[in-house]
Amino acid sequence: MQILDYTHNFWLVAASLCVAMIAGFTGLSLTQGLSKRSVNQRKLAISMAAIALGGGIWSMHFVAMLGLQLPIQFYFDATVTLISALVAILVVGIALLLLHFRPRTPAVLAGAGIIVGLGIIAMHYIGMAGLQLCRPLYSPGGITLAVIGSCVLNMAAFWIAYGQRSHRNILLGTVCFGSAVFIVHFVAIWGTSFVAIGAEGDVGPMIGKEVLAIGVVLSSFVLCAAFLLTGISFVTPAQPKPETEAPVPQELPVKKPVEPKFARQIPYEQDGRTHFFDANSVAAIRAEGHYTHIYAQGRRYFCVWSITEAERRLDPATFTKTHRSYLVNPAFVESFERLKDNGICHMNLPGLPRVPVSRARLKAVREVLGV
Repeated sequence: MQILDYTHNFWLVAASLCVAMIAGFTGLSLTQGLSKRSVNQRKLAISMAAIALGGGIWSMHFVAMLGLQLPIQFYFDATVTLISALVAILVVGIALLLLHFRPRTPAVLAGAGIIVGLGIIAMHYIGMAGLQLCRPLYSPGGITLAVIGSCVLNMAAFWIAYGQRSHRNILLGTVCFGSAVFIVHFVAIWGTSFVAIGAEGDVGPMIGKEVLAIGVVLSSFVLCAAFLLTGISFVTPAQPKPETEAPVPQELPVKKPVEPKFARQIPYEQDGRTHFFDANSVAAIRAEGHYTHIYAQGRRYFCVWSITEAERRLDPATFTKTHRSYLVNPAFVESFERLKDNGICHMNLPGLPRVPVSRARLKAVREVLGV
């Protein structure tokens, strides 16, 4: 019986380590903060984490086995391969149930690490039993070292990841878990020899290395990514919005009313120049088309303001609108005559002996004049 020499494909070995790390991160992330969730949510998260972690253990093992290079062709029995994957998922699920439904004492942490450690060993040797066309030979020292190393490293991984459920501890636990799976596999391979055997009866369908190379690596990444997204979308409860105190209404600064600025002078045109009268010295203003005439100092003068502009610019305390065409300074009204529905202000001014008061303005004019 000739012992076969073997080597490893560096890139597939590196890929197997990446698979273990990603699976560890996915599983530990999905179980973060489960104590704040309902029982059903915890069970769902643990199920996904068990598939991610257990599937990652299985995937790492077979990706690494794809990197095993023997001088002969070898295959894996599909039935035995499936059993090894289910064993890994089952033991991880048991450990997670223990961690999340029991008080997390040091004994529980150690027990979870031992369960997963023994599960990794069981998965490894069950998977190795599925080898076809060659047979593994195990040394007692290799088995013992693999069992002890698996239990110790997994206890350390759970102790770090669950000692304090922070992001930092999850990352450190991921490194420990991925390293544990990786190291245990190659320690077990170190204690294993391979011999060629003749083709025997088929136990089940065979899976070639080419198929495994594509399926195992891709399925591991897709599965972990899908579970992370699913966990974020459906498992993690919506965070309640923090209650914020109602803002204290602040007193707005009191703005002082802006006093309107009225014109103190009224312009008029004479001899090609613009002159000005003091507004208080003007007796009346009469509309003349788009312009006005102002009456002051016993004479009439032309002003470029319209009657509307004059009303807007002048202080209403000085000028009162008696008609749509007239503004009157009450100080210059000599007498008031009440007619049936309107009135007349007698001004006794040259060219403006009296100013009409419309019915609409009658009441306001009488109040200003005090009659």
